[in-house]
Amino acid sequence: MPSITDPEVREFLAAGTRTGKLALVASDGRPIVNPVWFILDGDDLVFNTGKTTAKGKALARDPRVALCVDLDEPPYAYFQVQGVATLSEDPAELLRTATAIAARYMGPDRAEEFGRRNAVPGELVVRVRPDKILGGLNMTG
Repeated sequence: MPSITDPEVREFLAAGTRTGKLALVASDGRPIVNPVWFILDGDDLVFNTGKTTAKGKALARDPRVALCVDLDEPPYAYFQVQGVATLSEDPAELLRTATAIAARYMGPDRAEEFGRRNAVPGELVVRVRPDKILGGLNMTG
């Protein structure tokens, strides 16, 4: 089974601007999936979300998540990261992670602008520590 410490897993998760598809449980028990911008920070996957959004409320209620990142063209690949999320409202950590996420998805020249825009009261740092990773590279064989 793949691990977050495997170089190929780390490279795949950190490459380019692939979004993660976050799976969590709605208040009525339905599974829901939302795209998220994320970074690999140490051995954690990290993203930001609003405390009062559906994602924020669901994570506060049940922190178990799965996040799938895929390559949707040949040779096709994916890694599904399963784990438990921890939430933080620490302003310094929020600014740091929001800026790093912005650098990945908006580019370094707009990172500070988007980092400050997203590092405001009511936003959360969501840190997912992987328990299990499924998937692999080159699904076409």
